[in-house]
Amino acid sequence: MIEELVPATQALNLILADANPQSSEKIALEECAGRVLAGDLKALRTQPPFNASAMDGYGVHQQDIENLPATLNVAGQSAAGRPFTGQIGKNEAVRIFTGAQVPDGIDTIIIQEHTKASANQVQILKHTPAGKFIRKAGLDFSQGDTLLRKNRLLDPQSIGLAASMNHRNISVWKKPLVAIIATGDELVLPGEKLKPGQIIASNSFALAAIAEQSGADAIDMGIAEDTIDSLIDLTARAIDRGADLIVTMGGASVGDHDLVLPAMQKIGFKFEFKKIAMRPGKPFLFAKKSVGDRTIRLLGLAGNPVSSIIAAQVFVRPLIGQLSGLPPATLQPRAAILGKKLKANDERQEYMRASLELDDEGSMVATPFDSQDSSMLANLTRADCLLIRPVSAPAANIGDPCEVVLLR
Repeated sequence: MIEELVPATQALNLILADANPQSSEKIALEECAGRVLAGDLKALRTQPPFNASAMDGYGVHQQDIENLPATLNVAGQSAAGRPFTGQIGKNEAVRIFTGAQVPDGIDTIIIQEHTKASANQVQILKHTPAGKFIRKAGLDFSQGDTLLRKNRLLDPQSIGLAASMNHRNISVWKKPLVAIIATGDELVLPGEKLKPGQIIASNSFALAAIAEQSGADAIDMGIAEDTIDSLIDLTARAIDRGADLIVTMGGASVGDHDLVLPAMQKIGFKFEFKKIAMRPGKPFLFAKKSVGDRTIRLLGLAGNPVSSIIAAQVFVRPLIGQLSGLPPATLQPRAAILGKKLKANDERQEYMRASLELDDEGSMVATPFDSQDSSMLANLTRADCLLIRPVSAPAANIGDPCEVVLLR
């Protein structure tokens, strides 16, 4: 286990190393939105399966319209789902509609605006080149074509394509199951009566929302007492329920009541590091445990609300994405300029809560809040962005360039 402070980038790399989806399932097409393909998907049919008309009009033989105007007898009609099954002779046309099958022998579609129809005849008034307005069979795709690749996020257009390929059920990666454990004798649930020295447990609700927005299923295992036995009990329950990732909040530091590390070591978790060079969120545990052919990951976050939420955005969200089969959704910095002076930074990368506005030239101006205390959840909620201060960043002045991560 690494004993010293681990840089945030290194910590993320360690967390994401060999994190892959662990199993797949086949689900109905209508349940696939937001899921990730577990394998390549091939077309089970050709689209269109026949030559189809792209317009309403008349199907004709090109040789019959060389001299215009040309008057042709209408032999019948072809509509979508009701094709014309007869034969088209010389100087004959067929009335045709968009999406309808083009009868054999027809090589030209004349749009109805270029015709004049009477009882059983049509007069062709304007020439159209052969093949125009005819969608050839297989124009979109052919049977056997691989159209959707493994690890593709199933968005509306890809789901529509899968349906057109004639797939009713699709193999997708199972959603990672994230078990959330809050720790601390001081915590009670919202709505419960507070005793002296107690506070409301809020972190688990925020973490569950982050997990589910990231593509996981979340289960709240409850609040562990400040005992090793209580932590082991809730963790064992989470493992029994099939958790892929266990996230604890609180108890990750080195105080007498910080019991996550010894409790998890006692049941076989192997720790890779226990603190990161990051503010807020220096106490941070990462461990893994093998159970059969499964690898269970543990992230131990600090107990302060802001620390846990920011750490979840930086580390938990990318991990869930990768366990879901997606590239890790890491926070993407944006260029901005400072709205206030800042002192030089120390050995920890800092994520400062800040407001954001546009100046007269359209540049984003990030102004950090005066207080950056990691217990102030209302401050985080008011923030438009997180201003990133790298390790050992020098003092900065108003107007200096900076990087921010947008929160909304």
